[in-house]
Amino acid sequence: MGYLTSNPTRDGWFGDYGGAMLPPPLEPHFKEIREAYDQLSKSSEFLTELRLIRKHFQGRPTPVSYLKNLSELCGGAQIYAKREDLNHTGAHKLNHCMAEALLAKHMGKTKIMAETGAGQHGVALATAAAYFGLDCEIHMGEIDIEKEAPNVTRMKLLGATVVPVGFGGRSLKEAVDSAFQSYVAQADTALFAIGSVVGPHPFPKMVRDFQSIVGIEAREQFAEMTGGQLPDMVAACVGGGSNAMGLFAGFIDEDGVDLYGVEPLGTSSKLGEHAATITFGHDGDIHGFRTLVLTDEEGEPAPVHTIASGLDYPGVGPEHAHLHKTGRVNYVAANDKEALDAFYKLSRLEGIIPALESAHAVAFALREAGKNPGKSILLNLSGRGDKDIDYVTETFGFGDE
Repeated sequence: MGYLTSNPTRDGWFGDYGGAMLPPPLEPHFKEIREAYDQLSKSSEFLTELRLIRKHFQGRPTPVSYLKNLSELCGGAQIYAKREDLNHTGAHKLNHCMAEALLAKHMGKTKIMAETGAGQHGVALATAAAYFGLDCEIHMGEIDIEKEAPNVTRMKLLGATVVPVGFGGRSLKEAVDSAFQSYVAQADTALFAIGSVVGPHPFPKMVRDFQSIVGIEAREQFAEMTGGQLPDMVAACVGGGSNAMGLFAGFIDEDGVDLYGVEPLGTSSKLGEHAATITFGHDGDIHGFRTLVLTDEEGEPAPVHTIASGLDYPGVGPEHAHLHKTGRVNYVAANDKEALDAFYKLSRLEGIIPALESAHAVAFALREAGKNPGKSILLNLSGRGDKDIDYVTETFGFGDE
């Protein structure tokens, strides 16, 4: 039995991590979601509709591109990118948002709601809501609303209600808190479409399954480009971790492929100045599941920082915590400076402006390529940088120095 079919358990556990720790009023609603997904994931009607949406609306499959100029700059490994930036709305997020909205429609829900950090999940969910004729409510921290203004505009144009979150750190963790609070009163008619491989069961499994199309496509495309070879190294940024689990899904049973999750190291290794949960976190509970968590002296989720709003979370998907513990995936980190340098280099050398989140994976490739001559690196370019260009250029300039 392959890894994906045997993980998680029926109760949603990946080894020591996962589960569903819910307040009693939400237990029947998550049971309803779990049972609906179990049924629909085996339904030919549901899967056929999802395939048609991916092909004719999302524009899948997205290509794999050989990054020739970046590879030549590094003078070592050959660098390839899975181009999720070319997925409709500009990131991998639409892969699970269209599926979650389709699930909501089949369940008879009239509304979908969620949190967002960088805004890509919010844009994708607002797009899915418009497509299926559903109401949409997005909670977003005030800091991220300022940094990601273009995405806020897109959400509103698509008809979503954007709820600013002004308490605590005013970023992704607080947006999740706020969205959960709002959902409790609306659970009869709304589906909380969680935006990553986080949250109570079944969401870590469900979002991974919906994102696995990334790895399935990438495996076939890479082999076609290279005469049947598989990449030596596969890398993706990790905040909650949905784009990484999507890419890893295509290679996780291949012992000869090394998998790398790249966390945000922010401005330093000091608590509060990074969001590298696996690197520095401890076992704990957050938002209804067991995982690794960055905590303060009181044991509460700690403040975090990264240049990339979509990675700004003090927890991580429980499957990533499990894969770290078992050693199947190598978790490393890239800091703000490295991510910004990668952002500029990919833009100037390849004509691709990446999301700041994705730039962490590019930074890993830039760092490792020269050390691995003759090998190949496949990274997930999980999103495009349209949302980041105003913030980057106004704060850091155009990378000319």
